[in-house]
Amino acid sequence: MGYIKSLNKWANAHTYYPLDLLRIALGIFLFYQGVYFMSNLPYLIELYEPIEFLTGNVLLVHYIAPAHFVGGLLIIFGLLTRWAILVQLPILIGAVVINFIGEMNTTNLLLSSSVLLVCLFFLFYGSGKHSVDKYLKMQQ
Repeated sequence: MGYIKSLNKWANAHTYYPLDLLRIALGIFLFYQGVYFMSNLPYLIELYEPIEFLTGNVLLVHYIAPAHFVGGLLIIFGLLTRWAILVQLPILIGAVVINFIGEMNTTNLLLSSSVLLVCLFFLFYGSGKHSVDKYLKMQQ
C-alpha cells in the first residue's frame, strides 16, 4: 500500500496535460473497440480463431467487448484506472500473441503492442492529477 501511495505522489507531482490527454485517448480507443466488437461479433470471433481452443467463443463475447467498453469509460474519466487497466492486460497480451500464433498482421501487432505499452505505463503512473480519482480523494 505504501508503494502505491508513493507512486501516486510522484504521479501527482509530475502530471502534465499531455499525459492526461494520452489517458483520455487510450480510454476513447478502448471504448471504441468495445463498441466495435459488440456490433461485429463475427469479426471478433475471426480475430481470436487461432486461440479458440484455449478460450472459446463465450469468453470472447462476454469478456472482451464489455471489458473494453466499461474499461474505456473508466479510463477516460480517470476512475479506478489501475483496476480498469488490469482487466485490459490479458486481452492486450492475447492480441499480441495472436499475431505470432495465427496470421501475422503487422498493423494489428503494432497497434496492440503500442496500446499494451501505454496501458503498462498508466498501470504504474495511475490516473494523474486531472481525474475523478484525484477529485474524490481531495473531497475526503
